[in-house]
This record gives sequence, structure tokens and C-alpha cells, in this order.
Amino acid sequence: MDLTGERSGIPHLTPTLSAPGGGEGVSRRAGEGLSAGSTVGEVLDETAAALAAAGIDEPRRRARRIMVAALGLSPAEVFAHPQRMLDREEHARIAAIARRVAMREPLSRITGRREFWGLDFVLSPDTLDPRPETETVVEAVLARLLDRQAPYRFLDLGTGSGCLLIALLDEYPNASGIGVDVAYGAAITARHNAARLGLGERASFVAGDWGAGLAGGFDAVVANPPYIATADLAALMPEVRDHDPRRALDGGADGLAAYRAIARDLPRLLVPGGLLAAEIGLGQADSVVEIIIAGGLAVERVAPDLAGIARVVLACRLG
Repeated sequence: MDLTGERSGIPHLTPTLSAPGGGEGVSRRAGEGLSAGSTVGEVLDETAAALAAAGIDEPRRRARRIMVAALGLSPAEVFAHPQRMLDREEHARIAAIARRVAMREPLSRITGRREFWGLDFVLSPDTLDPRPETETVVEAVLARLLDRQAPYRFLDLGTGSGCLLIALLDEYPNASGIGVDVAYGAAITARHNAARLGLGERASFVAGDWGAGLAGGFDAVVANPPYIATADLAALMPEVRDHDPRRALDGGADGLAAYRAIARDLPRLLVPGGLLAAEIGLGQADSVVEIIIAGGLAVERVAPDLAGIARVVLACRLG
């Protein structure tokens, strides 16, 4: 696969809030019936009630996020000015987004943006929508590589939006890195994110098959590979199943195919003492540890996320 990439011609990926294409049942009613002259507080209450009726979890929190996105307000402004009157255009934007959220489309997909590690990332159809638990990978690397001024070289396998590599470069100002994704569109999006966040000079993004074709010399490899077993994809929440790219979710028959592919290249990619930090799915810790050890690395620990779930396998290359 071509590992060169192009360093110019990054498309402008600024998202738009387009109207939904219809829908049936209670989800069709979310955001409708908002009368002219309603206040921020009234519309917030009505939107939360519509989302609750559609079976959406945490409807009031989600309604606040819809208001923030539709009105261009900060969360504090939504709280501070509940009596502000809304005009018809603002009503229409809120209603359009609320209908789509009620139909189980993630707000991050509607706006085309997701916050990760305090940074604003643009999403595209080729990228996974980063989840908060993936920040555990960044935390694990920070706890292990203590010298924030060191010129580390990072490799992000399955980079998607570039969130892991970019978050690390933001924390290590003298570091550089490469992000690899099988989807060329994801590599373009990640490169765009790095440029937007002022880190483009220290980050390169290429299309490729995991670590194949790359030279070594990396101080750390990070990865959030697909780890859902193929047979389990249909049972995922609609927000994930219907809106994240399948290749970013499908981990093969047992969910572990990507770890086997990555493990084969780790001894070549990592410097002696180099670190692997890989996200894992629920109940996969023992299996992934076995794969990593069979690949020639020494497993240091398995780090939990904030919910106490085993989330990141940490290993190092001996020597």
C-alpha cells in the first residue's frame, strides 16, 4: 500500500448542520411544536422531554448539548440566560438537530466535531468517533514516559482522526510522530486536524496496513484498533453501528485480528525499551496479553479506565 501520502491539498472539512431526511414515530416529533417566542429555558425543557420520549439516555444533558451546538452558545450561557427569546431560525436549527439525535445519530456526527483530551477534532465518514475511554491510552503513556521535553518518536496505528498522536504531541512539545490508517480519507482528516491545532510540522499521516512498510525507531506505539467480533457488530448501539465506519469496529471473528497484525511488527518498530499502549475491549485483556507476549514484548500492566474496566495493555520491547 502507498505509504507516501500527499503533503498538500488538504480539503476544507468544516462541517455543516444539515437538515434530517425525515423519520417516523416519536423521533420525528423531537424538536417540533416549539412556538414562536419560546425562551431558551422552555425550549431546553421541551427538547429534553422529546428526547426522553424517544428513549434517549440522559435527555437533559443531551438537550443542553443540542442547544450549545445549534445556537453557538457556551454551556454556561445556556445556564445563565434561560429567559433569552429564540427566533424562528434558531427554533429550526434546534428542531433539526433534535430530530436527528432522537433517531440515534450522534451529535458529534451532526456537528462533525468531537472534543478529545481538551482538543477540538474534526470528524469525517472515514474516522472513528473518539470515545472518552480512549483517553486512557494518553494517560498511560504520560505515566510511563515522564520526560515531557524528550524528543520522542510516536507511531499511531489506526490513527482515525489522529486524536491519540495529536494529544501526545500536544503534551510532548519536542516529540514527533506518524499516524497510519488503512483509510486514505482518515489520514487526510488526521492531517487536517494536526494542521488546525498547530501541530502539523511534527506529525505525518499516511495510508497503510498497520506497521507494514515502516522503518523502526519509535519510542512508543499507540493504537486503538478495531476489536469488536464480527458477529457482535449487529448488537452495538445504533449510534455506533450505524455511524462509525465498519472497518474501524470489525476486529474479525474473535475481535483480535488487529492485535495479531500489530504484534508481528512491534519488535521491529520499537527501539529497545520502547513502549506499546493499546486499547482493548471488554474481557479481552488476557487474550491480548498472550498475543503481545507471543510477539516478543514484555507486558508491564493493564490499565483501567475511569469506570474500572481493563482498557489499555502496556508492554515494552526488551533489550
